[in-house]
Amino acid sequence: MPPETHHLSQATFDRLTAELEELTTHGRTDIARKIQSARELGDLSENGDYHAAKEEQGKMEARIRHLAALLESAEIVESTDSDVVSAGSIVSICYEGDDTPETFLIGSIEERSGDIDVISPGSPLGQSLLGRTVGDMVEFEAPGGTLKVEVTDIQG
Repeated sequence: MPPETHHLSQATFDRLTAELEELTTHGRTDIARKIQSARELGDLSENGDYHAAKEEQGKMEARIRHLAALLESAEIVESTDSDVVSAGSIVSICYEGDDTPETFLIGSIEERSGDIDVISPGSPLGQSLLGRTVGDMVEFEAPGGTLKVEVTDIQG
Protein backbone atom coordinates (compact mmCIF):
# COMPACT_ATOMS: atom_id res chain seq x y z
CA MET A 1 0.00 0.00 0.00
CA PRO A 2 1.50 3.39 -0.95
CA PRO A 3 2.20 5.86 1.86
CA GLU A 4 -0.45 8.45 2.66
CA THR A 5 0.10 11.77 0.94
CA HIS A 6 0.57 14.62 3.40
CA HIS A 7 -0.62 18.00 2.14
CA LEU A 8 1.68 20.75 3.39
CA SER A 9 2.07 24.42 2.67
CA GLN A 10 5.47 25.50 1.37
CA ALA A 11 6.14 27.28 4.68
CA THR A 12 5.40 24.14 6.72
CA PHE A 13 7.46 21.97 4.36
CA ASP A 14 10.41 24.35 4.76
CA ARG A 15 9.98 24.47 8.57
CA LEU A 16 9.88 20.67 8.85
CA THR A 17 12.88 20.29 6.53
CA ALA A 18 14.85 22.70 8.72
CA GLU A 19 13.77 20.82 11.87
CA LEU A 20 14.89 17.51 10.35
CA GLU A 21 18.25 19.03 9.39
CA GLU A 22 18.68 20.43 12.91
CA LEU A 23 17.82 17.11 14.57
CA THR A 24 20.07 15.01 12.33
CA THR A 25 23.07 17.28 12.81
CA HIS A 26 23.14 19.31 16.02
CA GLY A 27 20.50 17.23 17.82
CA ARG A 28 22.36 13.97 17.41
CA THR A 29 25.66 15.57 18.37
CA ASP A 30 24.17 17.15 21.50
CA ILE A 31 22.52 13.94 22.65
CA ALA A 32 25.73 11.97 22.06
CA ARG A 33 27.55 14.44 24.33
CA LYS A 34 24.90 14.04 27.04
CA ILE A 35 25.15 10.25 26.88
CA GLN A 36 28.95 10.37 27.02
CA SER A 37 28.89 12.76 30.01
CA ALA A 38 26.42 10.52 31.82
CA ARG A 39 28.55 7.42 31.11
CA GLU A 40 31.51 9.12 32.75
CA LEU A 41 29.50 9.40 35.99
CA GLY A 42 29.85 5.67 36.55
CA ASP A 43 27.40 2.81 37.15
CA LEU A 44 24.86 2.94 34.31
CA SER A 45 22.27 0.78 36.09
CA GLU A 46 21.49 3.54 38.59
CA ASN A 47 22.49 6.54 36.49
CA GLY A 48 19.43 8.75 36.06
CA ASP A 49 21.24 11.16 33.73
CA TYR A 50 22.19 8.31 31.42
CA HIS A 51 18.66 6.88 31.30
CA ALA A 52 17.17 10.33 30.70
CA ALA A 53 19.60 11.00 27.86
CA LYS A 54 18.87 7.60 26.26
CA GLU A 55 15.12 8.28 26.51
CA GLU A 56 15.62 11.71 24.93
CA GLN A 57 17.64 10.05 22.16
CA GLY A 58 14.83 7.57 21.50
CA LYS A 59 12.24 10.33 21.24
CA MET A 60 14.46 12.38 18.96
CA GLU A 61 15.11 9.41 16.65
CA ALA A 62 11.36 8.72 16.48
CA ARG A 63 10.75 12.35 15.49
CA ILE A 64 13.49 12.10 12.84
CA ARG A 65 11.85 8.97 11.35
CA HIS A 66 8.43 10.66 11.43
CA LEU A 67 9.67 13.83 9.73
CA ALA A 68 11.61 11.89 7.08
CA ALA A 69 8.55 9.79 6.19
CA LEU A 70 6.24 12.81 6.20
CA LEU A 71 8.51 14.89 3.98
CA GLU A 72 9.04 11.98 1.59
CA SER A 73 5.29 11.68 1.01
CA ALA A 74 4.55 15.42 1.15
CA GLU A 75 2.61 17.25 -1.52
CA ILE A 76 2.95 21.02 -1.51
CA VAL A 77 -0.43 22.73 -1.70
CA GLU A 78 -0.84 26.38 -2.51
CA SER A 79 -3.33 28.42 -0.53
CA THR A 80 -5.92 29.71 -2.92
CA ASP A 81 -8.78 32.13 -2.53
CA SER A 82 -11.13 29.50 -3.82
CA ASP A 83 -14.80 28.96 -3.21
CA VAL A 84 -14.15 25.22 -3.23
CA VAL A 85 -12.82 23.19 -0.29
CA SER A 86 -9.36 21.77 -1.00
CA ALA A 87 -6.33 20.65 0.99
CA GLY A 88 -5.04 23.73 2.79
CA SER A 89 -8.50 25.32 3.13
CA ILE A 90 -9.89 26.54 6.41
CA VAL A 91 -13.51 25.42 6.50
CA SER A 92 -16.36 26.29 8.85
CA ILE A 93 -19.15 23.73 9.18
CA CYS A 94 -22.33 23.36 11.20
CA TYR A 95 -23.50 19.94 12.24
CA GLU A 96 -27.14 19.20 11.51
CA GLY A 97 -29.26 20.45 14.41
CA ASP A 98 -26.51 22.74 15.70
CA ASP A 99 -26.22 26.47 14.91
CA THR A 100 -22.68 26.90 16.22
CA PRO A 101 -20.08 26.62 13.44
CA GLU A 102 -16.83 24.73 13.97
CA THR A 103 -13.72 25.68 12.02
CA PHE A 104 -11.10 23.25 10.75
CA LEU A 105 -8.01 23.26 8.59
CA ILE A 106 -8.06 20.54 5.93
CA GLY A 107 -4.49 19.24 5.91
CA SER A 108 -1.68 17.69 7.93
CA ILE A 109 -1.49 17.96 11.73
CA GLU A 110 1.91 19.58 11.16
CA GLU A 111 0.04 22.58 9.70
CA ARG A 112 -1.70 23.26 13.01
CA SER A 113 -1.43 26.80 14.25
CA GLY A 114 -3.39 28.57 16.92
CA ASP A 115 -6.73 27.17 18.01
CA ILE A 116 -7.80 25.69 14.68
CA ASP A 117 -8.26 21.93 14.73
CA VAL A 118 -6.99 19.93 11.77
CA ILE A 119 -8.87 17.38 9.68
CA SER A 120 -6.94 15.06 7.41
CA PRO A 121 -8.10 15.18 3.79
CA GLY A 122 -8.10 11.37 3.96
CA SER A 123 -10.51 11.18 6.92
CA PRO A 124 -14.21 10.51 6.28
CA LEU A 125 -15.13 14.14 7.03
CA GLY A 126 -12.15 15.48 5.08
CA GLN A 127 -12.97 13.35 2.04
CA SER A 128 -16.61 14.41 2.09
CA LEU A 129 -15.69 18.12 2.31
CA LEU A 130 -13.18 18.17 -0.57
CA GLY A 131 -14.66 19.85 -3.65
CA ARG A 132 -17.65 21.28 -1.76
CA THR A 133 -18.79 24.91 -1.69
CA VAL A 134 -20.51 27.16 0.86
CA GLY A 135 -24.08 26.02 1.43
CA ASP A 136 -23.45 22.37 0.51
CA MET A 137 -24.82 19.71 2.86
CA VAL A 138 -22.39 16.84 3.33
CA GLU A 139 -22.93 13.38 4.81
CA PHE A 140 -20.13 11.24 6.18
CA GLU A 141 -19.75 8.06 8.17
CA ALA A 142 -18.55 8.55 11.73
CA PRO A 143 -18.05 5.87 14.39
CA GLY A 144 -21.46 6.78 15.84
CA GLY A 145 -23.26 6.64 12.48
CA THR A 146 -23.94 8.95 9.57
CA LEU A 147 -23.58 12.67 10.29
CA LYS A 148 -24.61 15.67 8.21
CA VAL A 149 -22.83 19.01 8.12
CA GLU A 150 -23.30 22.21 6.16
CA VAL A 151 -20.33 24.12 4.78
CA THR A 152 -20.78 27.70 6.08
CA ASP A 153 -17.46 29.33 5.14
CA ILE A 154 -14.27 28.60 3.20
CA GLN A 155 -11.00 30.46 3.53
CA GLY A 156 -8.09 29.80 1.17
